[in-house]
Amino acid sequence: MAIVTPAGTDSLVTAVESVPLTQLPARGIPVPSSVSPAARAIIGAPRPEPLVYPPLDDVAGWKTLVASQDAGVAAMLGAWPVDAAVTVEDVDVDGVRVYRVTPPEAPDGRVYLDLHGGALILGGGEICRAMAVRTAAQVGARVWSVDYRMPPDHPYPAPLDDCFAVYRALLREYRPEQIVVGGGSAGGNLAVAMLLRARDAGLPLPVALVLTTPEVDLTESGDSFQTNLGLDPVIQGSLMAVNLLYAAGRDLADPALSPLFGDFTKGFPPTLLTTGTRDMFLSNTVRMHRALRSAGIAADLHVLEAAGHGGFLGMAPEDADLDREVRAFVDAHWSG
Repeated sequence: MAIVTPAGTDSLVTAVESVPLTQLPARGIPVPSSVSPAARAIIGAPRPEPLVYPPLDDVAGWKTLVASQDAGVAAMLGAWPVDAAVTVEDVDVDGVRVYRVTPPEAPDGRVYLDLHGGALILGGGEICRAMAVRTAAQVGARVWSVDYRMPPDHPYPAPLDDCFAVYRALLREYRPEQIVVGGGSAGGNLAVAMLLRARDAGLPLPVALVLTTPEVDLTESGDSFQTNLGLDPVIQGSLMAVNLLYAAGRDLADPALSPLFGDFTKGFPPTLLTTGTRDMFLSNTVRMHRALRSAGIAADLHVLEAAGHGGFLGMAPEDADLDREVRAFVDAHWSG
């Protein structure tokens, strides 16, 4: 491996065989003045300690961890306003629990298939339901939100199987041009993997895809897993233990697990991707964007200044700006 000398000349030197490190001085990173006061408050809030994960075979320990983390998320979601006119149906779709959410004046012929986030172990049940209601308000359309099975009881391929089953069922009720698929974080992983499976199975693809800070590389090979370590207000450290739990012994680089490494040259829907400059998954998102563009797929990338994973948690005006971008994107593709 060769590196350019610090003087910036064209001279090359051979690097040592070990992985080279960029040595930086210890320093504090200031809260930027370039974002809204609400965003600055989130960036400057005290960071919790990184989670300590149980051994992979400690099922009870993982269940305790999931319950504790879900309780914290549920408390935060409880502060979100809810439109009383929204209707939510809890239905069984081919053996999979789905929340069907209909906002007021939802247009006919439009449906958004929502795959929730949560590091592949969190966000089920009432959290899935609450996030689906927010998504319906964001896109202004009917939402099907998949409450897919998760580890530790149901590792890969169960979550992906559930999402695929619901997408296949959705195609019985809607035409492909009426369907937009969306996934945030872990849901972004499942959304891409699901559509790769659907395409290879000969199923038609949706009219568009929305990926918000997607967890598309479970190998955590991207640069931002190091450069944004400690900067992201939401993700405090590596999720490798969770990734290994989900994979259940399979190769993390398999495109069914890390869909960033999939083949997009055989067709894929136009995609909107969002991230932030402090997002631990920044590399996931920008590399996914490049993979799609390199395959000739229409892909738009929006990067929020100083935002961590999931933007500013819906608490800053920057989040509202991004909501408008998502709404404009899905409206354009539905009406096309």
